[in-house]
Amino acid sequence: MCELAKVLVADDERRIRELVQDALESQGYEVMAATDGAEALDMFSEAEDVSLVVLDVMMPQYDGWTVCREIRKRSSVPILMLTARGEEFDELHGFELGADDYVTKPFSLALLLARVAALLRRTSPMAEGQVRAGSLEIDSATHEVKYKGRLLDLAPKEFETLLMMAANLGRVFSRRQLLTSVWGYSYFGDERTVDTHMARLRSKLGDDGGRMIKTVRGFGYKLEVND
Repeated sequence: MCELAKVLVADDERRIRELVQDALESQGYEVMAATDGAEALDMFSEAEDVSLVVLDVMMPQYDGWTVCREIRKRSSVPILMLTARGEEFDELHGFELGADDYVTKPFSLALLLARVAALLRRTSPMAEGQVRAGSLEIDSATHEVKYKGRLLDLAPKEFETLLMMAANLGRVFSRRQLLTSVWGYSYFGDERTVDTHMARLRSKLGDDGGRMIKTVRGFGYKLEVND
């Protein structure tokens, strides 16, 4: 992870903008937040060291397409588009304008962070693609997880949950925080889903590795290194 990277986030939906900002800042990124396309272009012009741009497609003033096009005229900075659309034409249009990657709403914050890390890794030799916690190794690009050299077979949500906790070693997450980060901001299901996934993770990590996942009574979970 590139902890000194500066990320510009532009989204006119306040809740999504703040969720993305909080998630990025929790990983050590410095975040600049814009509420529309015009403000995003102004911020980008004033800042000299933006490492990556996250753009919502549908914004007032200037939409994400326009912002992407204008940024590409002056910079090769990685651009990640956020869109509620899933049509192939929209994705192709974005790539033609110079976008580097797409995340479709509703999205998992854990996967968004993995996409951000992957883009930064492509453009910065100092960026790390792996998260390590003791004998646990997680590759956010290949989605491979190893514990003491043993490759684990994890379901997508199990992978995203473990990635989020390992990247924030020692931090206590409530069940609702994990649901929001992994299942997506639009998920309103039973919080006991988290307990089920934690039980499966502990089983797959084995007796020793499973003890890394700590239950914080009455609140949630955290990951601690045992070795």
